[in-house]
Amino acid sequence: MKELVYILGAGESGIGAALLAQKLGHEVWVSDFGTIKPTFKSELEQNAIPFEEGGHDMIKLLIAGLVVKSPGISEEVTAVQVAYDKGIEVISEIEFAARNTTSKLIAVTGTNGKTTTTSLCYDILKKAGLEVRLVGNIGQSFAKAVATDPAPYYAIEVSSFQLDNCYSFAPDVAILCNITPDHLDRYKFSETLYAESKFRIAQNQRHDQFFIYCQDDELTELYIPKNIDAKVLTFSIEEKVDEGAWLNNDELTITINNKNTFNMNVQQLGLQGLHNTYNSMAAAIMGNVLNIKNEVVRNSLLSFENIEHRLENVATIGGVKYVNDSKATNVNSAWYALESADEPVIWIAGGVDKGNDYAKIKDLVRKKVRMIICLGENNLKIHQAFAGDVEMIMNTTSAYDAVTAAYRMAKKGDTVLLSPACASFDLFDSYEDRGRQFKAAVKSL
Repeated sequence: MKELVYILGAGESGIGAALLAQKLGHEVWVSDFGTIKPTFKSELEQNAIPFEEGGHDMIKLLIAGLVVKSPGISEEVTAVQVAYDKGIEVISEIEFAARNTTSKLIAVTGTNGKTTTTSLCYDILKKAGLEVRLVGNIGQSFAKAVATDPAPYYAIEVSSFQLDNCYSFAPDVAILCNITPDHLDRYKFSETLYAESKFRIAQNQRHDQFFIYCQDDELTELYIPKNIDAKVLTFSIEEKVDEGAWLNNDELTITINNKNTFNMNVQQLGLQGLHNTYNSMAAAIMGNVLNIKNEVVRNSLLSFENIEHRLENVATIGGVKYVNDSKATNVNSAWYALESADEPVIWIAGGVDKGNDYAKIKDLVRKKVRMIICLGENNLKIHQAFAGDVEMIMNTTSAYDAVTAAYRMAKKGDTVLLSPACASFDLFDSYEDRGRQFKAAVKSL
């Protein structure tokens, strides 16, 4: 039997890590300080993987050879600190999976846009006829896929929390969509520490790999390390880039080695809006450097539709459009959603504030938003930020009440936009739960 692998956290990430550790022949122990969800507990039992909940067995921890930590667990918790003090290696599930596969890895991070960009990369690879899995922060655990459903390619959405305990992870293609302040409570309220976390996606890349980032993003340009070994490619809508993607009038152009290798009119993109132009550029560069045929990339960008909970058109009722953007959990995401709206907006916003600076979107709110419906337990900050900028601000505490209020107030030609700019955990289990409740309420009208 190999070393004991101690899994901290029994969510999607932890279960995947446990299955991979078991497949590799390790002794495995899964430990969750809280209560393990029945579906995850059943999976552990079916695979005869021992586990505990409601606390951590420190005796077992002290004899572990490796700790795999779920991304939601802070570095400050006692079990993690004990592991560090005893010299036990603590890694993320992403790192664990990457160490145990030789497949091509396409990894995407960024404060906003990473889910859409990862999904676009996956779609391009799949349309090219390649066997690929969509994993990471987007849904299925990367480690679980490596253990139970391996493939030659992986499209991986990676959050900053998942990158924090990566030490050798080196994707063949790494994409950084953007950096805007988010989750700063996890990073000692330091913008610098948060940015450094994002750049971990490129820290181990080799010269034969690719790092793709947005040249227009102020914080990315400010914090980008000088010692990236990968071939660097950029994308921009503001100016021509040396190598990467740029806009020539409305023409999306990819230039590699001083040659234009791909052209497409942005009006043809299946995903419209400024933010989606950026996402499409990043995915198109990925396809280009992996030598995927231009017609395949073009077909994907033409036909791709929004993912669930990200500017998802739910219904049009009485001439009013209802849009589910529940995945917008920060101000920058909400900015993109409001920016893309052509009609007057009834904006459903609120939830758990993560240190939001609403000043960044005040001008846009004045221009686009008719009224704000708050959906959260504490809405004072939204009232203070936008009092006088809109016709009305009102409070609700359920998706049904928010949608019903919007229905009563909406005029033909309006858009009812759920784009909360906040986390969901005051009233909902997750942003997915919030989005589904919103959609169910719309469909009940």
